Amino acid sequence: MSLEIKVNDQIKEAMKAKDEAGLRTLRAIKSAIIIEKTSEGFSGEMNEASELKLLNKLAKQRRDSLTIFEQQNREDLAAKEREELAIIEKFLPAQMSAEELKAAIEAIVSEVGASSPADMGKVMGVASKKLSGQADGKAISEMVKTILTGK
Repeated sequence: MSLEIKVNDQIKEAMKAKDEAGLRTLRAIKSAIIIEKTSEGFSGEMNEASELKLLNKLAKQRRDSLTIFEQQNREDLAAKEREELAIIEKFLPAQMSAEELKAAIEAIVSEVGASSPADMGKVMGVASKKLSGQADGKAISEMVKTILTGK
């Protein structure tokens, strides 16, 4: 079942339940899907990888906004971002723990043959593809840096 169908079904459920936060978030996801589908150069249906990329983008936007609102002591706005982030994360695959991420990146480092921070680009290229949707890009980058510098 495609993401768009799942979102449409959940919008109906949120309307019946009068779930304002759920409805707001699901409509934002649906809007992003429509924008993606009508964008120039788009061909046919969205595949699972493009759906995952879209959801990760939406989640990252919410995390960034949440950080800013918390720094500015705007708890009212931060609460909305937390609600939306929780709903978006329901559609994403489970995120890797720090230990799982470290083990996966160490395997990639040995697979690529990286030995110094100068090899970070090679490792990031492979890690970003393999761990897409399972870990945040920033977390991957920090872990690669930590492993390659030996700290």
